[in-house]
Amino acid sequence: MNKLSASGKYIFAMAIIAIGVETIVCARTSDFPLGGTYAAISVIPWLPAIPSLAYLVGAIWIASGVGLLFPQNLRTAATSIGWLLTLCALLIDIPQYAPQLGSVSLRTTALEPLSIACFAFLLPEPGALPAPLTRAARWVLAFALIVFGVDHFLALKFIADLLPAWIPLHVFWVTFFGLAFIAGGLSIALRILENLGAAGIGLMFGIWVLTLHLPRVLGLYGIPGAPRDPDEWSSLFIAVAFWGGSWALVLRQPQTEDAAP
Repeated sequence: MNKLSASGKYIFAMAIIAIGVETIVCARTSDFPLGGTYAAISVIPWLPAIPSLAYLVGAIWIASGVGLLFPQNLRTAATSIGWLLTLCALLIDIPQYAPQLGSVSLRTTALEPLSIACFAFLLPEPGALPAPLTRAARWVLAFALIVFGVDHFLALKFIADLLPAWIPLHVFWVTFFGLAFIAGGLSIALRILENLGAAGIGLMFGIWVLTLHLPRVLGLYGIPGAPRDPDEWSSLFIAVAFWGGSWALVLRQPQTEDAAP
């Protein structure tokens, strides 16, 4: 379990660095005029169409991801990632989602940065951050995981169609992973079998990275344009962040966390 938690921190850090690199590389000029000029867009759907902002935020994510690798910088790096992603979600994604409450895709887009922010806030040792912040992060993360699970049932056929042909029983697996999301969220919220729940969620995302996302971006599934599609790479890095962030939660000590000032 110690090795699992340690590896989770490194996997999460690598994902954050990759998101930062992609944000910088893919900040580009779009074809849509805005105020007489052309608006730049970033494929990571958490930023407004401002190229200079994309470069700045991408650089912060890279620096913060590197900071996670060094114990003396972990707290600063984690809080930088957490607050930056929280602001992106609150200022960009949630306002876009609010008018369309029934949209599973927009709901996912809004909850993904919040979830990764929560992983970041929970990454430092218990007691390193204020207890209200870590408790709120835990509850928001649990809520997001449960919503992801429910959405697996609401969009069952759509998600099942995304699975590659070599995987049998598509509907069964979508149902199974939907239940796993809900169970994992409840375990984190209620602190019942918490280590098992976090390890299971991480394993689930790790399986998806290796069987779904990575083969798609490598062109192994023959999806037209997938290896060059920035959205495919974004999905890969986000899944890696969930993989590492979940495993990093294993072996946290709730008593110490709750006693933090």
